[in-house]
Amino acid sequence: MRRDSNILKNKKMRSGMAMIMAIGFLVILAGMMAVMLNMAANSTARTEYKYFKEQAQLLAQSATEYAILAISAHNRNGNANCLTNITSTFPTVPYFDIRTTIRYIGLQPPLGVTCGGVNSFVTSPFAGTLGPSPVLPESEGMVLIDVYVTSRNNVLNLSAPVAFHRRTLQKP
Repeated sequence: MRRDSNILKNKKMRSGMAMIMAIGFLVILAGMMAVMLNMAANSTARTEYKYFKEQAQLLAQSATEYAILAISAHNRNGNANCLTNITSTFPTVPYFDIRTTIRYIGLQPPLGVTCGGVNSFVTSPFAGTLGPSPVLPESEGMVLIDVYVTSRNNVLNLSAPVAFHRRTLQKP
């Protein structure tokens, strides 16, 4: 009795095995395509987030420059006409909120005067008790500008909201 050890010699068996190999090849190819598509989607999401983060940084820089310009347009000596807050949005259909807070260093208001109901002047609580005040003559009239740029919810369709804070010490 003779045994046929090679199962691929039979024509019917050979065509069935080719079909199984073709299906296996398609499954492997589909898996590779799914991985590539996932990597492309993740890369696109990261690039989009980086773009909006960079835009938020540039908006914070622009808001700082605008605050300095707005401060120079106000008379800060001797009256309550000092600027403490600026709020704005970007662009026309907004997807960024920009909030700017301004605090003055060393420039003391007249007695009883506060800026917009909030005393925004930075003074040392230890002045005179631990030595000289940290507000030196060369820091007279300086401003501390905090800019907060945040993305609006449900507008950018990002996985995480974009938020950026910039603090600047400036002499306008």
